[in-house]
Amino acid sequence: MDKQKLWRVLKILLKIAFTALLLWLVFSKVDEKKLKELLINSDPFYIFFAFFFYWLSIAAACWRNLTLLRSIGFDFKYGFAFRLYMLGMFYNISLPGGVGGDGYKIYILRKKFKLPTKRIFLAMLFDRISGLWAIALIAVSLVILIPKIEIHYSLPLTALVLGTIVYYFTMRRFFPDYSKHFLSIHLKAGLVQSLQVVAIICILLSHNFDGKFSPYLFSFLLSTLAANLPITMMGIGAREIVMNETSGYFGMNTELAVFLTVTFFLISTISALVGVWFVCRSKEFEPAPSQEEAEKLEANR
Repeated sequence: MDKQKLWRVLKILLKIAFTALLLWLVFSKVDEKKLKELLINSDPFYIFFAFFFYWLSIAAACWRNLTLLRSIGFDFKYGFAFRLYMLGMFYNISLPGGVGGDGYKIYILRKKFKLPTKRIFLAMLFDRISGLWAIALIAVSLVILIPKIEIHYSLPLTALVLGTIVYYFTMRRFFPDYSKHFLSIHLKAGLVQSLQVVAIICILLSHNFDGKFSPYLFSFLLSTLAANLPITMMGIGAREIVMNETSGYFGMNTELAVFLTVTFFLISTISALVGVWFVCRSKEFEPAPSQEEAEKLEANR
């Protein structure tokens, strides 16, 4: 086994080990019986609406992604973009540690439309960055509603505004093609995250929740940022450990906080499985590339 393959295997094993460690830390502090009861006794009416709003967020995310791709010359309809997006979601859960959803989309678009890999990669990167920006925006808005956070809201708000200005002018200076629709892309990113926040509210309401929503929503957004770090398998464990730790600080119900992330993960995973239809039945997409093919494509970008 060469060094690259050895490192890939080692990286996957380290992620699995770290994921297992985080889950052990979480469940050592959670009453598993109460958590199981929360999962079993959820009101299906609100869980259905959690699914509904999550699917709306997928539609909005695809719309945002399509806007970025069109800004660099792609000319295809929303239907194709949606199918490709669903395939990307499926490969994110079916190829852990491998090419991944974004890598698969880059591979398909590169082979089908012959644009340089770097341009497609940057479109996917800015798609992610816009999502992180939207999370930060909503999180800063929630700071105002959480007295427990002993920071004046003007500080994170100022940081967000200054960061956005620097971000915009950097993008405009060095990546002008991607900045053409800056406002549109980031409004859509805000819509995506807002719809996911509504899905979280629905999950809370599935247990007749009548407390303060803001600590749970703020903690969930922090957990989403943690889940984006490439240190665990599919973000598993990262979300839960953040919710577990913040529940003590904000005085939240620990089991309910962890229940939010577990339920959201199940909703997102079940939704991603829809992509298997396009893998098995669609002829417009090729099979996922091997790691060697992906590396060759990356080298020729």
